Amino acid sequence: MDKLLQSAPVVFIMLLLVAWLLSRVLSVLAFRVGKKPGGEGKAYACGEDNYDNSAQPDYSTFFAFAFFFTLAHVATLVMTTVPTLVAGVSAVIFVYILAVAAGLYVLLRRQQE
Repeated sequence: MDKLLQSAPVVFIMLLLVAWLLSRVLSVLAFRVGKKPGGEGKAYACGEDNYDNSAQPDYSTFFAFAFFFTLAHVATLVMTTVPTLVAGVSAVIFVYILAVAAGLYVLLRRQQE
């Protein structure tokens, strides 16, 4: 009997019944569709009335951050998965460190111009 209660289909059905029961019990707290509060179609702006937002987002700095993120995380992933040769250090790791340093130099140099 214990094996039957621990089988995947039985556990799934029991959890499904518990979820359905919770849904029924907690539905009294749910928002009623027939009763709509005032101002439901208005945009929420931190408690203020909606105003015309004329700001245009500029994604020019986003790509620099995305490049930095990609460069740093891919290099870290590669460096941590390289098999080690001597005393826990591989020559490939130094190549990746130099490549990351060169990429960051180019990225930061370009941002200053």
